[in-house]
Amino acid sequence: MKKKTKTIAVLLAAVMAVTAIGFTGCAGDGVGSTSSASSSSSDSKVVIYCNSDDEAVQVMKDTLDANGYKGKYTFQTFGTSELGGKMMAEGKNLECDMLAMSSFYIDSAQKKYDMFTDLSIDKKTQKTYGSYYTPMLANQGAIFYNTKLIKQEKLPVPKSLKDLAKSEYAGEISVPDISGSSTAWLMIQALISEYGEDGTKTILKAIYKNAGDNLEDSGSGPIKKVLAGECAIGFGLRHQAVMDKENGDPIDYVDPTEGDFTLTEGFAVLNHGDKTKEKLANDMANCIITKGRAAMMKYYPIALYQGETTNKKHIATNSKEFSEPLTVDLLKKHIALSESCK
Repeated sequence: MKKKTKTIAVLLAAVMAVTAIGFTGCAGDGVGSTSSASSSSSDSKVVIYCNSDDEAVQVMKDTLDANGYKGKYTFQTFGTSELGGKMMAEGKNLECDMLAMSSFYIDSAQKKYDMFTDLSIDKKTQKTYGSYYTPMLANQGAIFYNTKLIKQEKLPVPKSLKDLAKSEYAGEISVPDISGSSTAWLMIQALISEYGEDGTKTILKAIYKNAGDNLEDSGSGPIKKVLAGECAIGFGLRHQAVMDKENGDPIDYVDPTEGDFTLTEGFAVLNHGDKTKEKLANDMANCIITKGRAAMMKYYPIALYQGETTNKKHIATNSKEFSEPLTVDLLKKHIALSESCK
């Protein structure tokens, strides 16, 4: 969920691509998006493509550098839809050795291309994942609000996502747009689970109308606007609101009655036929999981591995899972639903 503002052109390209084949026409990054991955394999450094926030990237770098891997890797960061588009379009020709990426993209790319090698990780996960993937962090969503502004504007604190559709919140809310940010998928999953697709359309139309120009391309956009006092209420990543509140900022948060859903990001190693490079990439992923999870959990505090625990305040009281497996095809369907509500 990379905190990266995209240009209108890139967003339009992403949305158009989703309509065709599910985020497969996003803009390239100048690496040579359609060429063979052999240049990556011949380089001694492990090339890591990543959609993570700055905090997660820094933890990964610090962990690798402190454990003997300094100078042995390079990072290239992307927005989620941009990197997802490259994965689904290029498959095994993707010019990197390892991905730190949203699990639903990794699962969908593996199903389409069989492009990842099995991982060997020295920690066991709490849930079962594919042999080619191991989670690095997990995100949940929440409603949050500016405690000063909501009193000043005499607004009631919303208890549900459906509340955000009420006319009293017109011009007062900011939410992410699923066509540019996977954070918005957490909101849409909750709405569909509770109200069905038809009910979700009715609610989303009103939410988007209330948001107006505050429909954000970035998952972190809403909380930035709420912190700045440009909007009273927003929806975004739960852990960000928790941290801001702990830091003394005028922020509080609400777990919506519809439930809190989860998206994970993690590692996969590409099968380019270079066993030496694949082993080095696997070792780096293993290092980050075994040596860096404590630091990662300071920012993303949801337990993922056996032996880890989550402080109660850092996980929603009504956590849920969507009734269908999360895939790029499902994301494409939900983007189309969202677009029809604008």
